[in-house]
Amino acid sequence: MSDATTHLLLPYILAAQAQKHVTHNEALRTLDGLVQLSVLDRDLTAPPGSPADGDRFIVGSGATGDWAGWDLNVALWTDGAWLRLPPRTGWRAWVEDESLLLVYDGAGWVGTTPDALQNLALLGLGTTADASNPFSAKLNAALWTAKTVAEGGTGDLFYTMNKEAAGDDLGLTLQTGFVTKALVGLFGSDRFRLAVSADGSTFFDGLSVDNATGIVDQPRLPRFKAYTNYDNYVGVGTWTKIGLNNTDYNDQGAFDAANNHFVAPVDGTYLFGATLLYKINASATARMRGRLVLNGTTEIRGSLGEISATHVSLATAIWLQTMLPLTAGDTVELQGYFRVADGYFAADHTSFWGCKIG
Repeated sequence: MSDATTHLLLPYILAAQAQKHVTHNEALRTLDGLVQLSVLDRDLTAPPGSPADGDRFIVGSGATGDWAGWDLNVALWTDGAWLRLPPRTGWRAWVEDESLLLVYDGAGWVGTTPDALQNLALLGLGTTADASNPFSAKLNAALWTAKTVAEGGTGDLFYTMNKEAAGDDLGLTLQTGFVTKALVGLFGSDRFRLAVSADGSTFFDGLSVDNATGIVDQPRLPRFKAYTNYDNYVGVGTWTKIGLNNTDYNDQGAFDAANNHFVAPVDGTYLFGATLLYKINASATARMRGRLVLNGTTEIRGSLGEISATHVSLATAIWLQTMLPLTAGDTVELQGYFRVADGYFAADHTSFWGCKIG
C-alpha cells in the first residue's frame, strides 16, 4: 500500500502513526497550494526576497538558490519555507502577471489558447454561427492590418475572395435591418457591379465595369436623344415648343414625348444639346433662333442662338449646348423662333439630347 495519493501525492495517515496531525496538516498545505492554482509569475529563476505566505510561482528554467533543480515546478511559500510541488500532466495554472491560463503537458507549461485553428465547422464571435453562416461575428469594429517588414512580413495586405466559375456570384451584401440595400462584386459574370435596392428584391445596377476592357457603364444614368419625324411649322415672332415625338434612346424614360420635354428624375447636374435644322416655307429671308427653356418659362442662360444670314433650306442649322443644375421634377424643353419670315424646323435632323453628368 502506498503512503501517498496517486495524483497530488498527498500523504496518508498510517495506522498507529504518531503525531497524525502533522501528516494531516501537510496534506492540507499541499491542497491549499494546488487547488484553484494561481501563480504570481512563471519567469523567475531565484526566489523573491520577501515572499508572503501562500505566494506561488512556476519556477523558470535554470533555477538557483532554494529553487535549484526545481525548473518548471510549482514553488509554494508556506510556514516560512519553500515547498516544492512537481507538476503532473493536465495541471492548470493561472499566471496573474500575464492574465494567461497554462496547462502542463508532461514536458512544459503551454498556453491553452491554440496557435492555429484549422478546419473548424463553425466559428461565432459574439454570436452563434450556423450552417447558413458558418463564420458569424457580432461586433462594432473590425481591423485587418498588414504584417510589417520588421515583423517578418512584407508590409502589404491583400484580402482575397474567390468563386468557382464566372457564372457564380461573389460579392459583399450590404443590409439595413437584414434587408439587402446594396450588392458589390461579381454577380453572374466577371463584370464588376454595384447594384442597389429599396426592398431587397428588385435591384438596379448603378455601376458596371467590363473586366475585359475596363470600360465603365452607368446603366441607370438618365440620358436621352429625341427628334421630330415631321416638319414643325413656326410663325413669325412667337417662341414655340418643338414637337419631339420620337426618341433614339430614352434611358429611365426621362424624356416625356407626349409633352415634348425632359423631366429630371433626380437632383443633379445635366448636360443638354440641340440641333435645329431650317426648312423653307416661302422665303429664305427668315431669321432662325433657338433656345432651351426651364420649366416652360425661363430661358436657360447660355442656350440662346440665332442665324441672321440668308438661310439655305435643309442645310442651315443652329447647334445649342449648355449645362445646368436641376431639381427632381424640373423640365427642359426646346423652343424655336422665326423673325422676318416664317419657316419650318425640319423633320429627322431637328433633335434634342441630354444626360446627367453629376
